[in-house]
Amino acid sequence: MYEPIRSKSAVHVVDGSHREPQYPQSSRGEALDIQLAGHLAALLAVTDELGLEDGGAARIAEQVTRLRGSRPVRMTYPTLPEGADTATLHRRAHDLAARALLVAASRADTAVAILAAQRMDAHAAAANLAGTP
Repeated sequence: MYEPIRSKSAVHVVDGSHREPQYPQSSRGEALDIQLAGHLAALLAVTDELGLEDGGAARIAEQVTRLRGSRPVRMTYPTLPEGADTATLHRRAHDLAARALLVAASRADTAVAILAAQRMDAHAAAANLAGTP
């Protein structure tokens, strides 16, 4: 029904010889570090937007610096207006902390796993106080 492929793929054959790809490859550990730093940076942005002063943002920034090798860019947000939907921001932060926890557990990074779990608890409590289950 189908004719079998008789030649090497054009992707793998360059100048008639087989060569390895020329793009940089990272290990699984490096890829997880990059992913973890991204989740923590997003969590840091939401934490900054909420204007929380509980020390969590500084601890998150320390871990991003450790993983990336450079300090994260921080934004200063104006105070949230009265009646702002902080519950949605807390839910978003909770979800980001949960993602960071999953990657930290996969990477066996205990410090980040503990920090992510603490942030999940803090944001879950704040979302409940804001009136959402």
